[in-house]
Amino acid sequence: MDGLQGKRVLITAGAAGIGRVMAESFKAKGARVAVCDVDETACAAMAAANPDILTRVVNVTDQGQVDGFFDEALDALGGLDVAAANAGIGGPAAPVEDMPLDGWKETLAVNLDGAFLVARRAAPVFKAQKSGLLLLTSSTSGLFGHPFRSPYAAAKWGIIGLTKTWAMELGPYNIRVNALCPGAVEGPRMDRVVANEAKARGVSEDEVRRSYVQCVSMKTWVTAQDIANMALFLASDMGNKVSGQAMAVDGHTESNGD
Repeated sequence: MDGLQGKRVLITAGAAGIGRVMAESFKAKGARVAVCDVDETACAAMAAANPDILTRVVNVTDQGQVDGFFDEALDALGGLDVAAANAGIGGPAAPVEDMPLDGWKETLAVNLDGAFLVARRAAPVFKAQKSGLLLLTSSTSGLFGHPFRSPYAAAKWGIIGLTKTWAMELGPYNIRVNALCPGAVEGPRMDRVVANEAKARGVSEDEVRRSYVQCVSMKTWVTAQDIANMALFLASDMGNKVSGQAMAVDGHTESNGD
């Protein structure tokens, strides 16, 4: 893809899962990359495998930590072209009457406060240079309802609202804002989600896994590389007029399967 060589890219939750694959994919295309993650072990592994990627431990709900990471990343990268607010958690799974308030608040904080804190720092940089791409990670749960996952659905629908709003707000400055909407992505994170949902629904984990696939037209899970490929497209010259969009990478989710 043209236009990725030399891009300056910042990614939150970039030391594992989708974020790490995204970071390594940008690096492979010649971009300069900085990532942060709350997981110290993941950060250590990321730094060891990719010494040329700036890697820092950051809690994205902490404004001071996010600001400190931005300051260091902007200095190391020499600016910024792509900011990917990728951090998010699945939160608790339970019927609404049993949903813990602290789990609700934490899920919204990581997903929404984290995106907001990235956007508020990236926007002035992008405005000054009259270019930039803000990528937010939502989910197909931000496009459909998701029983027993109220906090997650609320947060991911909120990400879509922010995407539409910030695309309108920042578009006049030649800044694009898009949301990535992964379906069920293979990996340890979804293993935990499946286990929690199975417990909340009182069914087996195998049944939950089948429900995730049966409502997908292509009858398959997706990979982290599938999501990274969409990020690369949006950051490339080929995506330079795509903004305000919720880009589903899910094999076509027809419903939530419930």
